Amino acid sequence: MPPQSTTDTLRAALHHATVPSVAMSAHNPLVAKLALEAKFHAIWVSGFELSASYAVPDASILPMSAILEMTRAMSEVCSLPLIVDIDTGFGNAVNVAYAVPRFAAAGAAAVVMEDKMFPKDSSLRAEGRHALVSIAEFQGKIAAAKASSTLLVIARTEALIAGLGQDEAIRRGVAYAEAGADAVLIHSKQKTPDEILDFCKAWPGTVPLVIVPTSYPQLSFKQVGELNKVGLIICGNHAIRAAVSGMRRTFARILEEGGIGGVEEEIAPVSDIFALQGDADMREIEKKYLR
Repeated sequence: MPPQSTTDTLRAALHHATVPSVAMSAHNPLVAKLALEAKFHAIWVSGFELSASYAVPDASILPMSAILEMTRAMSEVCSLPLIVDIDTGFGNAVNVAYAVPRFAAAGAAAVVMEDKMFPKDSSLRAEGRHALVSIAEFQGKIAAAKASSTLLVIARTEALIAGLGQDEAIRRGVAYAEAGADAVLIHSKQKTPDEILDFCKAWPGTVPLVIVPTSYPQLSFKQVGELNKVGLIICGNHAIRAAVSGMRRTFARILEEGGIGGVEEEIAPVSDIFALQGDADMREIEKKYLR
């Protein structure tokens, strides 16, 4: 029997809603390896984190090639399913039909596509632009994605972000499932989980749900499992935020203390970095083949 693909692994995981899988965000292969080491279930190839790593806004500024190349690089060093944030799909349904097979070839297990108009704006940005495309247009994008590859397609509705209410969010989610979406990602920027909990309880259950609890971190994974509706929880931007806070602390201390001695016990040893780079494997190649 052939080994299970990461797409099949993720598909099965999405339907275990009583124990949701947890994906950690990543913006480069090193972060993906650390998430694998920590035993997360999947990797969220985060558009927000990739944009931040290039120091540009999360507003459809990065080209598809940058996201595609990072997806490929992560897949080469990490065996976890890669769930790639493709924002609005880089254009209309035609663009989607060309883009999704390229992400499949790069090693993705799933893509997440949202129903905002291009260019998108970050969902959590205060007073952001949150206009949505029509349901019919987004159904066409989903159908194009499904017809062009075997990847899972997770349809993200921004109806709650746009202030359109629960009824519209459910209407869109159901329509997207009917168009072939394998799961629906529902997002909220409220500071409490009430809006998301209400949506999950009202969701008719046509496909599993996916949530990104960035704004309401008090919601535990156990509470999510008790809903029996959510197959995947995404930690949407925690890798880049952890990296920024850690680097700021280290950089400030070096300058304050006038040397690097004080931070040595707080940062990873060079040997740890060598291990994450796969240095031991390279040494074996040297022994076998260098003459």
